[in-house]
Amino acid sequence: MSSATPAASAMAFSKRLDRIEISATLAVVNEAAKLRAGGADIVDFGAGEPHFSTPDHIKEAGIEAIRNNFTKYTPVAGIPELRAAIASRHAQDFGSAYKPEEVVASTGGKFALFNVLQVLVDEGDEVVLPVPYWTSFKDIVAYAGGKPVYVETHEGDGFLLSARMVEAALTPRTKVILVNSPNNPSGAVMPPQELEAIARLAQDRGIFVVSDECYAYLDYTGNRFSLGSVQDAKNNIVIIGSLSKTYAMTGWRLGYALGPVALTGALQKLQSQSTSSTSAPVQKAGVAALTGPQDCIETMRTEYRRLRDQVVSGLRAIPGVKCNMPEGAFYAYPNVSSFFGRGEIRTAADIAGRLLREASVATVPGAAFGTRDHIRLSYAVPAKNLQRGLDRMKQFFAGL
Repeated sequence: MSSATPAASAMAFSKRLDRIEISATLAVVNEAAKLRAGGADIVDFGAGEPHFSTPDHIKEAGIEAIRNNFTKYTPVAGIPELRAAIASRHAQDFGSAYKPEEVVASTGGKFALFNVLQVLVDEGDEVVLPVPYWTSFKDIVAYAGGKPVYVETHEGDGFLLSARMVEAALTPRTKVILVNSPNNPSGAVMPPQELEAIARLAQDRGIFVVSDECYAYLDYTGNRFSLGSVQDAKNNIVIIGSLSKTYAMTGWRLGYALGPVALTGALQKLQSQSTSSTSAPVQKAGVAALTGPQDCIETMRTEYRRLRDQVVSGLRAIPGVKCNMPEGAFYAYPNVSSFFGRGEIRTAADIAGRLLREASVATVPGAAFGTRDHIRLSYAVPAKNLQRGLDRMKQFFAGL
């Protein structure tokens, strides 16, 4: 007689689940948390999360919403004042012209992206995906049944993507071009003319370009840009936005998609069968963020720029480590391949694992982002902690 219980023997999950892996960044966060719970003093460069607190006026708006019993269901796409605030803020900052009905608020930018790709991608459709890519991109594409078509960018060129590179990857099966600038993990910022040229490619082919602009406000080039400003191609453009990084609201979970009305209608249909709306008090906090004082953005961006200079200087001071200067976001993406072959080190994952176990520094290996020679560091940490981590890394690499 079999010893297996009925529950164990019958446990079978959907085949769709086999298409994806657990988020590599969350896996690092979880491992660091375990070590920290055991007493380890971890310097955490793993999670892409602002170290700033949510500005007080945003917190107060959320608290006030709760006090006023604004805690009921709302329209799936968000309350009218939130959709209007998203459209208005985007117009003021990027020169777009979206109407509230072209806005769908969601439970974080990641969920907005997930829904957009579920709506746009059918089984076997191709999605052009530049490398390095944010770790969730390929899994979300795969879960939708799509096929990622990877376009390799080059470290020597600052990981910059060009329209010519994208055009070479297009086939009759291409449905979506997925771009991300400023880029996670490399910090690369695409020139506006290249992004616009990619939008024209999508327009000419009758396909979509989905632009993840989560870090649009963390652009250090002075060329803050959104594809949403290319108004005559907007029927082929989808913008993914988030309040998480811009206003230090990661845990609030508020993002959005901007696109043509037909698309936003489809997004509402899908979202109505999953989360429905995002949290009602969070929506009120979002309105306060978008319509209230914006000086917090420049305060944070200025500090991130200082931290960027600190981390790049520190990494370049480590013999054998190479690091491009990121032009946006809050990540450094150093090349550590010169250490491969030393002892039992074969991959960047080996280095990241040993850094965590031996130096108590959490990083994410580049394999999560499609490259083999790199590790990713989030420098969205206090300067003192950043220096502690850099000192530990220097000592660690010196011992290899």
